[in-house]
Amino acid sequence: MISEKNCGLNRDTIKYIAMLTMLLNHLSTIFLDRGTFLGELFLDVGYFTAPVMCWFLAEGYQYTRSKKNYAVRLFLFALLSEIPFCLAFSSEGEFRFVGLNMLFTLFFCFLILAAEEKIANHFFRLLIQILLVLATVICDWPLLAAIYTIMFSHARQSKKKAAVSFGVAALIFAGFKYGNNSFLYPAAEAVLRTFCSSLGVIAAGVVLLCFYNGKRAERGRTFSKWFFYLFYPVHLLILALIKLCFAG
Repeated sequence: MISEKNCGLNRDTIKYIAMLTMLLNHLSTIFLDRGTFLGELFLDVGYFTAPVMCWFLAEGYQYTRSKKNYAVRLFLFALLSEIPFCLAFSSEGEFRFVGLNMLFTLFFCFLILAAEEKIANHFFRLLIQILLVLATVICDWPLLAAIYTIMFSHARQSKKKAAVSFGVAALIFAGFKYGNNSFLYPAAEAVLRTFCSSLGVIAAGVVLLCFYNGKRAERGRTFSKWFFYLFYPVHLLILALIKLCFAG
């Protein structure tokens, strides 16, 4: 936990912000044209969400009352979300496998943390963790989310280490984005697009390190807990149905 302040943003408030930015990203990906101001803005704002999810996963792993129940919830809601995920992000007029959704990514990240805690043999632990990181290649936020989770898990208790970890996270993300952008745009434009995309990751670090008070909301905890799980498959299904209506 970084801060014990009474002021600032609580965990649930930050998660609600992350849900909103994820929605904007998905609206852009599914409905808006790339290269338009609104499309690029919504897309880049959405990069705030994944680092926040990874941070709270690392935090939740340490403080949950039942790691087993936490893992089961992630896995079951990942299964529930997969068909809406593929429906939402398949090309119009078709349904195909487009990868595993973000909850599967977080499930693999959870298993990485579990391996760190439970496996005593260093070589075997490292092997399992590498395999789990590689498993995210077919998931949303491939490799990056797993790397973020590992970094955040080791840095959470120190504000300085956490700040460094978010800086590294932004640089890694920028490297991935520039690798893609460099094939699509002239060098100057690729750098500008990469910088704008990285602002979402930087913003996540600023919010968590400077404004997060380390607490949950005082009220509505049960509602928020299940809302965060249900929002993901439900909003994907709604977006998929809207896309289907427009296609028709």
